[in-house]
Amino acid sequence: MIEKKASVHWEGAGKNGHGQVSTETGALQAYPYGAASRFGDDRKGTNPEEIVGAAHAACFTMAFAFACEKAGVTPGAIDTTAAVRLAKEGEGFKIDRIALTLDATVPGIDDAKFQELAQGAKKNCPLSKALAAVPEITLQATLRA
Repeated sequence: MIEKKASVHWEGAGKNGHGQVSTETGALQAYPYGAASRFGDDRKGTNPEEIVGAAHAACFTMAFAFACEKAGVTPGAIDTTAAVRLAKEGEGFKIDRIALTLDATVPGIDDAKFQELAQGAKKNCPLSKALAAVPEITLQATLRA
């Protein structure tokens, strides 16, 4: 089993408070976040949805690369984005959609096989499984020539 850790330090109330996110690897080290970077246009900090999107895109991309390898093909460049939508729900919020977009170069494969591998990676990556409560997770996959 593998266990990875992240930690958060927060000070103050929700709207005016602020926090810092750190990861075990040091990729994020006391990185700022707060309501302004989540609900406003503050670009100096991150937010939970952005971090979830990065994690999901990274996990899916790695799963796709492994699926290609298992299928006997070697991908070239793989580019993935994840758009995570936070929607108002009653007094609070919920993530109601994650839209994955994959653009990849995979020599020696046709579009049908590419789509099959991409959908399999979406279904089987650990983050997709963990995020199964999200009502809508879509994938737009484009095989580059």
